[in-house]
Amino acid sequence: MEKIGLIAGNRRFPIVFSQAAKAKNYDVVAVAIRGDTSPKLSKIVEKIYWIKISEFSKLFEIFKKEGIRKVVMAGQISPWRLFSKEVERSPEIKNLLTNIKDKRADSIFGAIAQRLESGGFELLGSTTFLEDLLPAKGVLTDRQPSPAEWEDVHFGLSLAKEIADLDIGQTVAVKDKAIVAVEALEGTDNLIRRSARICRSGFTVVKVSKPNQDIRFDIPVVGLNTLKNLIRAKGSCLAIEAGHTLFLDRAKSIALADKRGISIVAV
Repeated sequence: MEKIGLIAGNRRFPIVFSQAAKAKNYDVVAVAIRGDTSPKLSKIVEKIYWIKISEFSKLFEIFKKEGIRKVVMAGQISPWRLFSKEVERSPEIKNLLTNIKDKRADSIFGAIAQRLESGGFELLGSTTFLEDLLPAKGVLTDRQPSPAEWEDVHFGLSLAKEIADLDIGQTVAVKDKAIVAVEALEGTDNLIRRSARICRSGFTVVKVSKPNQDIRFDIPVVGLNTLKNLIRAKGSCLAIEAGHTLFLDRAKSIALADKRGISIVAV
């Protein structure tokens, strides 16, 4: 079986990718980040190496030792770690961050991708083996968005594209054609929680890809956890960009959305 390397971040994405790769007869060798990657990943992959974020350079040694040439990045690293002491103590990461023009996601991931490629590795798209998880255009739930929600979806869509183009974030929350919250480093789940504190209920979350999205990293992802947070926050509608957003645990998420009267639409 051919080997494929995985740089595994947090949440379900690395697990879902590994399951799909295994189904395609690939052995996955994962480099997992302590404090971020789920321990459940170890039950799925052929081999797993645990490193601290400050041990970034080790992943090159690991992949070379394993004879790996193709690598996928799946899952995020918690944004707060960018400002943590472990980063401050790592000369390699400090050097990488110092030599990029800014600390936007594209800049950071682009620098990592460049390092991988200069080391002789091919960085594959993060949707590799997962094309079936990119929903086509349409309403995915039983409940259609209300006329007011449709207005918020289309209003939020163009604005979300603009902030995504600036690499600020990829998600906005909207209510009655007012922007309630804009995503930055904190991520979608925290944006949803913040929106609940501002408008309390009945808001729409719109998530898009960047206009020039590099599918090797930072692909938009939603899933069951997104839905649970939206329900707790009393949001009413989730809109994602069709063909450009990974929808993990789709069947369970839609079943839960139908049960709670949430509308999900791919636009």
